Amino acid sequence: MTRALLLSFSPHGKAAQTFKLARALLNDLVPGAEVIERDYGSQALAPLTREYANALTTPGGLSGSATALSEQLIVELEACDLLIVCTPVHNFTVPAALKVWIDHVVRIHRSFTINAQFEKVGLLKDRRTFVLVSSGNARKGHEPDFLTPYMTTILSTVGIHSVDFVYLGAMVRGEEAVARAVEQAHLQLSAAISTGL
Repeated sequence: MTRALLLSFSPHGKAAQTFKLARALLNDLVPGAEVIERDYGSQALAPLTREYANALTTPGGLSGSATALSEQLIVELEACDLLIVCTPVHNFTVPAALKVWIDHVVRIHRSFTINAQFEKVGLLKDRRTFVLVSSGNARKGHEPDFLTPYMTTILSTVGIHSVDFVYLGAMVRGEEAVARAVEQAHLQLSAAISTGL
């Protein structure tokens, strides 16, 4: 049975176009999947604290309460076979809600380590991952995009390399433009999921 983790980082939460698209495709193409849904866009995670930072450099500190949320999120990520990240573009990159999740999940000695060449090496197993990206006005390639290379690097840092990006542009260009973007993304995601699962 496929275990899917579906994360939304949009302020629209589960009403976001990317989230609705991901849920529909999971129902259509992986109907037997066990799906965990998290809405971190409208119910933001707590940011990292001073106690968390201290725990990283204190012997035995990583097993304490300061890293409990981080551990919970990493365990949830480890348990999934399929990861779907639904995110808007905010100011050319990831929204604050997604950055907080990243800060909790990318943790030295837990989700990555450093090798003898001082390179970061992921400790999590690879899994099929889709990043569904919505933007209000832009089309891919028409303005700076720091989200795609950043998310590619972040996911590879923890060991996730099998990543597909699906883009929904023109989300503020009216209902027809939204419908076209969703239809195109649906086709792209449907083909990718059906060939990869």
